[in-house]
Formats: sequence, structure tokens, C-alpha cells
Amino acid sequence: MSYYFAIVGTKDNPLFEHEFGTSKQGGDGIARFREEARHMNQFIVHSSLDIVEEVQWGSGQLYLKHVDRFYNNHISCFLTGGNVKFLLLHNPDPSAPNTHTSLSNPPTASMSSSRLSTASLGAGSRTTSSSIAANPTSAAAEEAVRQFMVEIYDAWVKNLMNPFYALNAPVKSPVFRARVAAAAKKYL
Repeated sequence: MSYYFAIVGTKDNPLFEHEFGTSKQGGDGIARFREEARHMNQFIVHSSLDIVEEVQWGSGQLYLKHVDRFYNNHISCFLTGGNVKFLLLHNPDPSAPNTHTSLSNPPTASMSSSRLSTASLGAGSRTTSSSIAANPTSAAAEEAVRQFMVEIYDAWVKNLMNPFYALNAPVKSPVFRARVAAAAKKYL
């Protein structure tokens, strides 16, 4: 599975981006996005911000879980107290067995055929699998993503306490990037 992690500021500006692959189940930690789709990651993540802003006011939680889906890409979100958004795009390995979330009913005319929110998926449309890479919406995958986000939040708070960091400025710290990579290797 390949991942694209982005931190989006309060003005919907990108503050940090990092691509990585799974380190679990024999993975090497290298992102394997298709070249023709790699440039779309930032667009997909930022297009999910509308759904995040709708969901954030209906929930008192910081971790919003799986909030959006675009073709085979799943987006999870974590909000900070300062309304900075941590967005994680999961792209399941195309060579993995096809046991990820699928639609049991075709989309209606009011829904875009390429963009489906979690609310449009029926409860019976999900299949279960023990592999995180095979099913990005499984309970095990959601818990791994939550732990990853909490660890990144801890690193984010430490970064905010740096007197040389300006709010809503891009994060250029190599220490922060190393902490993100370490958390990704540990949980994903």
C-alpha cells in the first residue's frame, strides 16, 4: 500500500507533504503510486477538504477516520485544536487481492461516479480482511492510522512550540520529517 500524507493549514494551504509505502507485511517503505496518478495525490487530498469541513462540526472527535474515497484512494483525517488538518491518502496495492471497500449498488444520478463519500457506502458493502493493505477501511487499518496520526500530532505540537516556526508556514524541519517517517514505519 502506498500513502501520501499532507498537513493542511488553517487557510487550506499545504504545510507538509510526505509519500511513503507500507513497512508492514514485508513492505519496503517505498511509495508505489502509478506515475500517471502520482501528480493527482495533492489534488485528491485537497478536494476532500470540503467533506472534512462538513464532518468536523458534526463530530466532537479529532480523528475523523475514513472521510472520503476517490476511485481506489481512501482519505483519512485528523484535526488539531487549531483547525490544522492531517490528511492521509491510502492507495491499496493493485496486486493485492480485491477485498477492499466496494460498492454494492451503482451510484445514483446525484452522486459523481468517480467521487463517493463514506456516507454513500452502505454498511453491508464492506468486506472484511485481516490485511491492512487489502482493506484500508478495516478496523485494524483504522486503528493503525489513528495511532499514526496521534504520534504525528505529538510531533506537530513539539514543532509548534519551536519559537522559530511561524503559524501556517511550511514545515521544513528534517527532524519533523524523520518523525513522520518513523511513525509511518512503526504503524503503517
